Parts: sequence; C-alpha cells; structure tokens
Amino acid sequence: MDFQKFCSSTSFSRRNFLRSAGIASAAMSVPAFAQQAAQPTPAGQAAAAGGYGRRGGDMGEFRPLPPDTVIISSNENPLGPAGSALAAMMPAAKKGGRYDKEYMPATIQTISEQFGLPYGPGKTPFVRLYPGSGGPLDMALMSNISPDKPLVCGDPTYEQGPRAAATMKTKAIMVPLDKTTWKYDVKAMLAAHPSPGAYYIVNPNNPTGTITPREDILWLIQNKPAGSVVIVDEAYFHFSNQESVIDQVAAGKDVIVLRTFSKIYGMAGVRAGFAFGRPDLLAKFETVTASDRQLGSISLIAAAMAHASLTDKDLVPLRRKINRDTLDDTLSFLEKHNYKYIPGSQANMFMVDVNRPGREVQAAMLQEKVAIGRVWPALPTYVRVTVGTPVEMKAFQTAFLKVMNGPSQPTAAHLEMLNHIPHEIYRA
Repeated sequence: MDFQKFCSSTSFSRRNFLRSAGIASAAMSVPAFAQQAAQPTPAGQAAAAGGYGRRGGDMGEFRPLPPDTVIISSNENPLGPAGSALAAMMPAAKKGGRYDKEYMPATIQTISEQFGLPYGPGKTPFVRLYPGSGGPLDMALMSNISPDKPLVCGDPTYEQGPRAAATMKTKAIMVPLDKTTWKYDVKAMLAAHPSPGAYYIVNPNNPTGTITPREDILWLIQNKPAGSVVIVDEAYFHFSNQESVIDQVAAGKDVIVLRTFSKIYGMAGVRAGFAFGRPDLLAKFETVTASDRQLGSISLIAAAMAHASLTDKDLVPLRRKINRDTLDDTLSFLEKHNYKYIPGSQANMFMVDVNRPGREVQAAMLQEKVAIGRVWPALPTYVRVTVGTPVEMKAFQTAFLKVMNGPSQPTAAHLEMLNHIPHEIYRA
C-alpha cells in the first residue's frame, strides 16, 4: 500500500488533523497509523470540550462527561473525515458567501451515476441530499404510516422507527429477530399485519450489527401488500460485504433507501445523508408537517466534503478493514474470557451479554471512564459497544474485565450520568 496516498486521501482524523500534519509523511503500516491516530481517548477530549454528554431525549441541556472518558457509545468513526474531504473543505468554504449551485448538484449526479439512477435535464432525480439522514428517515417513515397504516419493525432495532410511529399515533409492530442468525424475519414481518404503511429494516442492524441477506429483503419487496413501502436504512452498509438494494429504487419498486456520511465516512458532525426513492415517494416527504420533521438545506461545505468522499476510491475498503481488524481483535478478547456476544456483526458495533441488567454494567463502566452504548428492552442483559480505535478498545477491555469480575454496584451519580452518555439517536 502507498501510505503517503493513504494519508492524503483517507486517514486524517478530524480530531487530530493539525497534529497529524507533522506525521503524515511517516511510512507506517495501516494498523500502526490507526494506533497513532488514537492517542489517547480523543473522543473523550472532544466530548469534554463540547459539552458532549446530554440528557436522554432532550436536545437542550448538555452536561460534559469527565474529560478523559473513552466514548464508544455513539457508533461514530474515530478517524473523522477523510483527507480528501478535508482538502475539499477550504475551497468550498471560500465560496460560502453564495448559495450552493455547484456542490449539491455535483454530489447528486455522482451518486446517481454510481447507482445507475436517472439524472440530468428533463429527468426527476431518484435521490435527494440532506443535512444528515435522520431527517429524511423521519420523513420516509411518517409519510407512509398513519393511524390505520402501522409500521412493522424488527426487535431490537434503531429506535427512530418506533418513535416515528408514536408521533404519527400508530402502532409499531415489533417482530423479533431470528435468534439463530439475528437477521430480520421477513416472513414474520409480512404476517404481522395485512396492510401496514411501511416495513422498516436497518441493514446492518443497529444494535446487533447483523446483516439481513439481500434475497430476504427482495422477497419482502415482492410479496408485501400493495401500497406499503419497504424502508431500508443502510447507515452501516459500507462496513459490510452485503449488496445494496438501491437497484430496486432504480427498478421503480416501493422502496426507500437511506444512506449517511456519519459512519464509515467519519462525518457525523458535518451532516450529510441521502434518501433514495422513486420521485413520487420522495415527493411525499413534503406531506409531513414541519413540526414533525427535521428541515434545512445541506451546507455547501458538507456537500463538497460528501462529493470528495464519494469519489475517493480507497476510503471505504481501507476503513472497512481498519474497523474489521479492531472488531475481530475485540471479539477474540471476549471469546478468550468466555463472554457471550451476538455473532455476525458486519458493522462498527457489537452486543455482549453481561448476565445482569445491562444498565448496571453501563453505569459501572462509566465509573471506569468508559462510556458504552445503551440497552434495548428486547435484550435487557446485553450492552452495545461501538468499535473505537485500538487504544480505546484496549481501555474497554481493561474496564470490562474489572467490572465483570467485581461487584456491579454503580453509584447513584453514575446511574444518573447514563442520561448524558452521547448516542446516535439524533444521528446525521
């Protein structure tokens, strides 16, 4: 591998950009660079600087966690934006005094060309670019469900689906994942209701990281009742080896696919995401009332960075390998110490069984200054852990052994602090 090229195109961390400038020309292996980029607990430092912890479900009150806390709770990418994206940022910023007539169209054209979607004069695009994928996900869900058209989800799954159902005053029908493969049970989902408004599939799934095979999703698309829509959230897709279902959008099926730049592209704070769908399905987004959806145009800078990331051919495979190597190392640690975890993760997260209420372990880990992910009602003794840097995962291993081998008696203060652990529920 040409490491100079790697440094210039894919590997700069947003948290270490200035510091990394002095080491970018060093000839190191990818794993060595990942170690270098991880010095020490940058997520915790960023959290403290920005008041990162927040009250659960409240976007108003922020409370910082201790400055040296390792934060592996939000499914963020610790590498930050790619060097190619950072290089595109300054030229775009110089044009920031004018409304963007350059970067957003170029980004939409690029992604349309990559997936064979209609684009050009006289053609209505099959994709829209947004400031993150959280807003368009809400609109995709809310524009297709109603009190008499419920939402069918997996269980456990990303909570934005059930929350959208609650907003629309309809049921979220929770269908358990297959307990052998931990994939979505699409046949059970189809049987759950005769005429739902939408089926919601996160692939790879959050929180389990597991994959639902493309052929299963195609089966659901082909067999679903007329008028319902299959919504596929591919936020973590790039970490997997799965084939996307965006081709079903090009084929004109009742499918909406969401993508984000927050995960493998490392742009959670930059805010960029796509919604793919037939023009009539995307037009329905506008039927969602303003109070129920996140609105706003993507910034010129975010569009420029997104475009640069899409055209950086080395970015995805290199970052997929870094994530996979770190994940495999952590899972080997769990196996060595006889801890059970949900197998088959193809994302930047995993779930481990702690054989006690998960919130107790989450709070006890916070006492050791390691913030891990939340607990899902369907799996109350499991905790979710984000894959951080190798240094952060070693800190996780040390803290986890201490917590699991000792009495789990977190203080009331640390139990209350669980409300301030950052998470991706309001994700870009």
